[in-house]
This record gives sequence, structure tokens and C-alpha cells, in this order.
Amino acid sequence: MSVDLHTREIKPLRNTFSQTANYVGNDKPASRYQEATLDTQPTDNFHYRPTWDPEHEIFDKSRSAIKLADWNVLRDPRQYYYATWTMARARQQDAIESSYDFVQSRGLVAKMSEALRNKACEVLMPLRHVAWGGNMNNSSIGAYGYGTPFTAPAMFHAMDHLGAAQFITRIGLALDEPAILDAGKNDWLNAACWQPLRHYVEDTLVVQDPFELFIAQNLALDGQLYPLIYGNFVDDHIALQGGTAVSMLAAFMPEWHTESARWIDAVVKVAAAESDENRQLISGWVKAWADRAQTALTPVSELAMGSVGVVALQEARDALDLRCKKAGLAA
Repeated sequence: MSVDLHTREIKPLRNTFSQTANYVGNDKPASRYQEATLDTQPTDNFHYRPTWDPEHEIFDKSRSAIKLADWNVLRDPRQYYYATWTMARARQQDAIESSYDFVQSRGLVAKMSEALRNKACEVLMPLRHVAWGGNMNNSSIGAYGYGTPFTAPAMFHAMDHLGAAQFITRIGLALDEPAILDAGKNDWLNAACWQPLRHYVEDTLVVQDPFELFIAQNLALDGQLYPLIYGNFVDDHIALQGGTAVSMLAAFMPEWHTESARWIDAVVKVAAAESDENRQLISGWVKAWADRAQTALTPVSELAMGSVGVVALQEARDALDLRCKKAGLAA
């Protein structure tokens, strides 16, 4: 008996979902990112308006003063959807665990002076609460923003902030006893040098416009804090004095900031390019919040590096202004 095998080509009736095809066309397959995000925002058939906010629908464009003809234009250049985001963060987690193993096996923390360990903890431990504020604010953007390409990355960003807070906690436990966490909390609540930044964080928690909150948290504050603390203070100031261990244990934060800046800058650039009204509004928000963030970070920079810290903070602000200029914002 012989068996005859034949090849049959089965042509799919369509390459992707109809709402995705509206953006990528019917003649080519869509990426998983496109299928997971484009035009997936619920728009119709809502039950009722929220009883706690009857002026708005559950998902409502009017929550923001920014006006876009299509909110699907705010796409993430990293093309993160849940699967790709979790895989990227899993690889970074593995790298951090390897760093912890290396630091512990070589006894690098014990090789640091006590004064250096104390300085690292004094500056880093209160930042656990700043990262928690970033988690809350990006959760709010995800809840009240509009358009999946905008809100989904915001929720990933919220969890990244939570991860940053946990990494800071682990650094504190690696450098000192658990009581150092309570000391950081006490400084956050009572030390004079932290109160302007605490005031900033607490004020952002009640910002109603999700896009303004995006500017205040992700661009104006993080755009200055991360280069100042994890670039100048940790990687330069602490590492050069024998604190390489701290730099290794905090490696996630500067890497994550550089990566996430691509998404933040892309969102700002596209939204500002939509209209002069958007550009002027976003430019005003950036100016107001960036000025206030710089003022709030000034005593923190002095605590970390003295007079050198103020210079480093100005460098961070200059770099932020350049980012905004490249995004098309008004000077």
C-alpha cells in the first residue's frame, strides 16, 4: 500500500482583527502588540455613569484637557504588551539576582566604610516612598486615562515603580539592619530636607487630569530624580568612594529610566504635535511641574552630595529641557 502526501496551502480569510486592520491594513498580519492595544478601548454600552463622578462616563476623553482625534496614536515604541513586558522584566530580575549573588559572595558590602553605607541609606531609603507615589500616580493614569496604548503602559509603569521601591528595600536590608527602613520612613515624614519632595508627591496624588499627572510624575519628577540619584549619586559619587556594591544592587533603576524615557518622550511628542493648543498646554505643565520638582529636589541633592549635588541637579534639569525640546515643546 502506498501513501500519497499532498501539500495544501490554506489561506486565512483575514490577517488580523477588523479593528486592528483599520490601522495596519487588511493585506498584512498585525503584530501582537498592535492586536493587544489598537482600538481596544471600550467606547459604548456603558451601564451608567459612576455614582462618585456623574459628570463623566466610566471611560471618558474629557477627563483630560488634552484633545486628540484618535487616542490610538499614543503608541509605545517599545511595543510592550503584557507578555513582552513580563519577559523583559524577568530578564532584568535575573540580572539583579546575579548581582546580589556576586555582591554577597564577594563580601562587597562589608568592604564599604560605615560612613559610606550610612550615607547611601540616608539618601536612598526615603525614596521608597517616592517610588510608591509613582506607583499610585501611574495606577491613576491607567484608571482614568483614555486609550489602551496610553493606559496599558501606564499600568506597567506603575508596577515598575513598585519594583523600584522593593529594590530600594532590598538595598537597605543588604546594607544595614531592618530598622533602617523605619529610619527612612521617619526621615520622609519629619526631616526638613525631604518635606518639599514629600509635598510634591502628595500634591500629585490628587491631580485630576491623567495627562497632566503623566507630565508631573513621569517627565518632570522622574526625569530629574533618576539621573540625579542613580546616575550622579549612586554610579558616580558612591561608587567612586568604594560603594560599587550599591551601584550593582541599584542597576535596575537607571536602566529602567533610560528605557521608559523612550515611551514617555514618544507620548509627549505625538500629543504636542496634534495641535498648538496641546503643545502650549503641555509646555505649561512641564514648566510648572519641572520647576517645582527641581526646587523640591534641591535639598535632597545637597544632602546627597553637598554643593556638587546642586550642580548635578542642574545638569539633570538641562537634560530634561533638551528632551522636551526634542519632543517639540515650547521653551
